[in-house]
Amino acid sequence: SLAKEKDGLRLGADHFHATSDESTFTTLRGSFDLILNTVSASLPLDAYLGLLRLDGALVNVGVPSEPSSLNLLSLIVGRRTLTGSNIGGIRETQEMLDFCGEHQLGAEVEVIGADEVGAAYDRVVRSDVRFRFVIDVATLDQA
Repeated sequence: SLAKEKDGLRLGADHFHATSDESTFTTLRGSFDLILNTVSASLPLDAYLGLLRLDGALVNVGVPSEPSSLNLLSLIVGRRTLTGSNIGGIRETQEMLDFCGEHQLGAEVEVIGADEVGAAYDRVVRSDVRFRFVIDVATLDQA
């Protein structure tokens, strides 16, 4: 959303486009090789598939609560792929952490105690979250 533009630019983005702006889907049509969808919200899949180049892929790791639908021509016409992935196991997670360490990549997170999970969930429902929540495991025995 446009509310995250300043954060995106501060974190190193060269450009910013909000998918809440309909013109974004026209401006960026056919621009991407890969889109990684991490949200667990229902999205207009046909619109997002239209952002992909020939042989592009839309990979979903978020799972919406509602079933998704799409026009198969969104896949066929551009030889596009729609796929999903579960979170990796220990080996894959370690590879990702090693890669991030080697390339000095980090994440913006909000650390919470285990006793704050309910309030954090309520904030997610209200869309009042800027970054990911991380639960401090040292607080698990206090919950």
